[in-house]
This record gives sequence, C-alpha cells and structure tokens, in this order.
Amino acid sequence: MKLERQLGVLEVFSIASGAMISSGIFILPAIAYSVAGPAVIFSYLFAGILILPALFSKLELSTALPKAGGIYFFSERILGSTAGVVNGFAGWFSLSMKSAFALIGIGAFATLIFPDISEWQIKLIASGACILFGIINLFSVKASGKLQIIMVAILLLILTTFIIVGYRKVDFSHLNFGQIAFDWKLVFATTGMVFVSYGGLTKVASIAEEVRDLKKNLVRGMIAAYVVVQIIYLLVLFVIIGVMPGNLLAKSLTPISDTANYFFSSSAFNQFFVIITAAAGMLAFITTANAGIMAASRSPMAMSRDGLIPDLLSKVSPKNKTPYVAVILTTLFMLTIILILPIVKLVKVASLFKLMLFAMVNLSVIIIRSSKIKNYKPSFRSPFFPLIQILGIVFYIVLIIGMGTFTIMVALGFILLAVLWFFIYSRKKVKRKSALVYMIESVTNPQLVQDESELELEDELLDILIERNEIVEDRFDTIIRQAPVLDLHKTITRDELFKMIAEIVSKKLEVDQSEIEKKLNVREEDSSTLIYPGVAVPHAIPHVIIEGEHIFDIILVRNKYGIIWNEKEEIVYKAFCLIGSKDERNFHLKALAAIAQVLMDPDFHKEWEKAKHEDDIRTSVLLTKRTRESGK
Repeated sequence: MKLERQLGVLEVFSIASGAMISSGIFILPAIAYSVAGPAVIFSYLFAGILILPALFSKLELSTALPKAGGIYFFSERILGSTAGVVNGFAGWFSLSMKSAFALIGIGAFATLIFPDISEWQIKLIASGACILFGIINLFSVKASGKLQIIMVAILLLILTTFIIVGYRKVDFSHLNFGQIAFDWKLVFATTGMVFVSYGGLTKVASIAEEVRDLKKNLVRGMIAAYVVVQIIYLLVLFVIIGVMPGNLLAKSLTPISDTANYFFSSSAFNQFFVIITAAAGMLAFITTANAGIMAASRSPMAMSRDGLIPDLLSKVSPKNKTPYVAVILTTLFMLTIILILPIVKLVKVASLFKLMLFAMVNLSVIIIRSSKIKNYKPSFRSPFFPLIQILGIVFYIVLIIGMGTFTIMVALGFILLAVLWFFIYSRKKVKRKSALVYMIESVTNPQLVQDESELELEDELLDILIERNEIVEDRFDTIIRQAPVLDLHKTITRDELFKMIAEIVSKKLEVDQSEIEKKLNVREEDSSTLIYPGVAVPHAIPHVIIEGEHIFDIILVRNKYGIIWNEKEEIVYKAFCLIGSKDERNFHLKALAAIAQVLMDPDFHKEWEKAKHEDDIRTSVLLTKRTRESGK
C-alpha cells in the first residue's frame, strides 16, 4: 500500500530545521569553543558550506526517486542491492541512535529547571517522550508534521528573542578577530566536530514519498531550513561568544542558558530567562527525536517492500496511511538504546555512518547521471556537477578517517553483519540491475541491447515519475504505454508511412494490410489531417474503422528527417495514428482532445526530440500535463 502525500512546505521546513537544532547549538558550541576559541564561528560557517554537497545531491535524488527510505532506495537502485542493504541498516541505525541521544539530551536542560532530578528519572522522561512520539507517528504523519511546525515555531521564537536581547549585551572585544591569532588547523578540526550538527537537514529525504509537489515543497522547504538554521547558528554563536567570558564558556555544558545569566541585572528575571532557554533546549531535542522517528522508520519499510527484510515491516495502516510496524520497531529500538545500551559510545559510530551515507549519496548522483538512465528526471539538479559531489566525497572520507580506529572497526563489524544478512537472506530475492551496472555496460559495450532487468528498472522509474507528478492514468495513458512506435531515420513520403502503419496494424490486429493502407489514403484524400506545423494526426473524424468491437490503438511516429505529407511538400515530423472499431467513436474524440493538449505543451516537444529510444517517446507523451479522465 502506498503512503499518502500529506506534507507541505511548512512541514518539510520544520522537520529539516527541527532535526538540526539540538545539541549542535545548545551543547556543542562550548565544547567547540574550548578547542578553537572565538574562531569557532568560522568552524560552523565552514561546516554549513560542507553540508551543501549532501544537501544538493539528496535534493536531486529525492525529486527523481521520491520513495520511502531515502538513501536506502537511492543506493539500492543505483549502487546495487548489497550497498542498499548496508546503507539501509546504517541509515536506520544512525537516525535511531541520534534520535535516542536527543531524548537523553533533554536531561542536561531538565536539571536547570529541576536540579534534583536523577539519571533514572531522565531516562524515564526520555522513554515517555519516545513512546509519545511513536504513538503520534503511528496515527498520522500529518499530525506529526503539524506538531513539528508548532514546536519549531516556538523554538525559533525563543532563539530569535535570545539573539535580539543578547545582542545588546555583546562585548565586541570578545570578537575582535583582528587582534586574535587563529590556529586554522584547530578551526578545521573543529569544523569536523560541529559538522554533524547539520546532518539532520537531509532526514527529509526518507519521507519524500509523503511530500506533496516535491519541486515546490521539498526543495523550498529544505533550502529554507538550511538558510534559516545557518543564520540562527551563527547569530546565536555571536551572542554566546560576545556575552560570556571565554574561560567560563569553555567549561559550560549549557552555553545558551548560561549566557542568559549575563543578560539582566535582576536575578529573578535572569532565572526566568534561563528557564525559558532551558525549555527551548528540551524542545530542540524533542523536535529532533520526532523527526528522527518519522524518518528512521521509513528505511525498514522500504527494505521490506523490496523483500530484503521480512514483509511484515512494509505494512501500512489502511486507515492512517502510516507504516505502523516499522514505526513500532523503530520506537522499541530507541527505547532499548535509552534504557540499556551505552549510547555515548554508539553515537560516534552513528556519526560515522552518517558521513558514509553522505559520501554514498554523492557517489550515487555521479553514477546515475553517468548511466544515462532514460527515466531519471529530477525536478532539481545539483549545481556544479560533478565537482561539488567529488569534493563532498573527499571531505566526508577525511572526516571518517579522523574518527579513530575503534569507531571505524565497530562500524566495519556492523557493515560485515549487514553484508552477511544480504547473502544469507536477501540475495536470492533480488534480480534488479543497478544503475552502476548500466554505467559499466554502456562504457564497455555501448551497443548492448536492453535486457528485461534494465527495462524493469526503467518501468519502475517511469511509475515513480507518474506518481511524483500525481498523474492518475486514464485509458489514453494505458494505450500509449503499449503503443507501437515508428522512429524513422530518413526522409520518406506519406504513402511509405501508411504502408508501414498498415503492416503494423495487420500484424497486431490480424486484419488485411492492403485494406488498412487503402483506408488511410482514402481518408487523407477526403480531408487532410495536418493540424499543427510539423505534426499530423492521420485520422481525424471519422478515423480508420475496422471490423470488431472494443478495438482502439494509437501508433506513434517520429521522423527527425521529415515525412513529405502532400503535393505542397509540407513536412511532418510527428504523427499520431488512430485505429478503432465503430463502437469506439466516443473514445476517439477523447483521444483527439488528449493529443491536442499534449501538442500544446512546449515541454512535450523538447522531451520528444530528446528521446533516445521507443520507451522515451512513449514517456514524453505519458508525462505531459493534461486533463485526464479520472478512473477511465
């Protein structure tokens, strides 16, 4: 069962920004300051720039392949099923771990409001929040998205107030960069440390299947989230560094709340503002966790759809349109992490997986563009391709290497287990050919004929495009999908074309070829069907009528060299030939109306001309915007 498209631009913005604003701004600035000093602002700036390759690549892939699972689906279809299984498990583990860590992070701020709270009580609060958001995600992704909007709006309001109030208290001598000698090695080292603060931005790719109008809502929502959060990060850092003495800031565990202590002379008002910023910190971690549950649960669902893990996990609630089994599993896993597992050590492994996935998504864009897959048609294309992807891969690998031997070994062990799962459980269930294989075959043997597995992927991508464009196919579309195609490569006459059409019709419908050819010529002599410069519909009303019932077919003709259509030597480059029985007169009219709408779309003509194969020619018609007969 398909997921329902319920999320708009505000939900996308709130999920992406809420997933970023947590420890990256409420805890990490003090730790980063202790390493890089005031230049930590540059570390955040550089980290924000270095997330752009992953952001652009995920936007491109998400608008081309908007399916649940995000990086799992991309890598499985592009890099192959082994990479898909590894990345699917890694993505699920990483998002679940980060979300569980966010809930535990509530404790650092809860102690500011309730100083006597115990560690076990913190875990109980985190567990309760995990269960609450799990339940919300079970019942409605739209409700979860709306709640995220409210929470993020409150969070941004508090942070904006912090910036406005704090700016008046800034001591600019703390930020006199001209008199401070920066150690740029430490600045770049700190860039790697704070980089994970931006990782939540791309979580939305996992739920792209549930976003309405991807070109508008997904692209605008994610880019807006990036811009807003980057500005918030830098301005909040500016206030924190400008207000707090450096020696105290370096030791702080809650830098925003501690900075609030310096805002007002009234201790009572100070305490109130500290409580507000502490509440904001707790809210930030909650928004991260909510977005994490929503996004993480889509990976096992997508893997289950493809048969790589048990089918149970792909079940979608008929009423709520949510992947309830995957949500329950993700919630239970997060509860286990919160209550039992050593979360601090595992978070570092999760960060490594996040970097690995970023590298993979950049590699995926390079490969699928190089494979020349016909139905890869993203609504957003990454700028500066492939330079930005190559730079991103190099940077992410450098960061992975810097994470230490122990973390890398643990991650490799996890990857090995995922590969074993693939060979033991998944391998015999997968027959798809990946875009990577297409790319290799196109380089080694450019003349290689398409096989069934390649056509299967092309058909799947076409179905995804139709679903993405929210096209409800009608009978005209069904006929076009199976329509014979004449793609001619030399100038011919109209009579020669009619002979070819008659041959196709006679074989397909078992009728006399000469009779069909005769009817075509008689119809054209009675009334020319040249209706658009360079385009012909060889059968206006009435069309060629053949014996039988419920027969209707369309033949698509393209000739880049032209068809000499009449004695005036008018040239035709496109033709739609309609053949039908007497009882199909009404549908004939509807087909003509559909063709007229297709021909009025300038994008159709561009795609028709660029088409490299017969399937491309059909696709150019199928994807054209027009009024469709619902349910027909």
